[in-house]
Amino acid sequence: MRSYSPDLTPPWKKRATPAPEVPAEPDLVVEEVVTGFCGAVIRCEKTAEGPTVTLEDRFLKHRVFPLVPGGFLLEGRVVTLVRPTGQGTAAPARPARTASGSVAVPGARARVARAGRIYVEGRHDAELVEKVWGDDLRIEGVVVEYLGGIDDLPAVVTDFAPAPDARLGVLVDHLVPGSKESRIAAAVTGADVLVVGHPYIDVWEAVKPSSVGIPEWPRVPRGEDWKTGVCRALGWPENTGAAWQHILSKVRTYRDLEPALLGRVEELIDFVTAGSDA
Repeated sequence: MRSYSPDLTPPWKKRATPAPEVPAEPDLVVEEVVTGFCGAVIRCEKTAEGPTVTLEDRFLKHRVFPLVPGGFLLEGRVVTLVRPTGQGTAAPARPARTASGSVAVPGARARVARAGRIYVEGRHDAELVEKVWGDDLRIEGVVVEYLGGIDDLPAVVTDFAPAPDARLGVLVDHLVPGSKESRIAAAVTGADVLVVGHPYIDVWEAVKPSSVGIPEWPRVPRGEDWKTGVCRALGWPENTGAAWQHILSKVRTYRDLEPALLGRVEELIDFVTAGSDA
């Protein structure tokens, strides 16, 4: 004889289980189900059309979404975000993030290094990239090395011999039109070489002043060593190594860096990793 389930309710009369409600607490990382936009909660607001939530992604881009039932994913499950009540409702456990804003992969082992490389212009640049993107780079198998100076770049490219499966990405300080840096970058750029840069005189400036605890980065007269001039203007001891360690200690995540640097580093990682999946 055929057996039947004791639940005889017709399927069309069964109610779908509602998505659990989750308070949209600041920094909660969710994904909007329609667009796939992933970001951290910045704020919730009450509007004429209904409550909304503003999300910020790893590139500091903001998007506003309505708080609709089942409108978001939290750790892969559908949830309904609601405005926080402020009554002590505990926020659910949320996925750990790396300093760059990527979802952390617990227990992930470093990948064998790719043939491709990323070069940066100086030790300070390398230390900053390592601090913010280090976890991502190890998972992707990307090694970061630093140049002695931009003048060394043509020789580095020649010795490296870039190829489709061994791409070379380069991050240059103060890459602005008409500069020496821009001319050298144009001379070496090719299908397997990508040179990008930020507009700052030194990578120190790519750290947000507010993160360092200063109103702005000082203007240093032309002809004066920029780092030494910054130390003098801020009343710091004229020890640029110690000053950099102080600045670096204030960097915890990508939020402490200027967007002009964030986009360039992400672009280089994408370029190098697109060269080969081996």
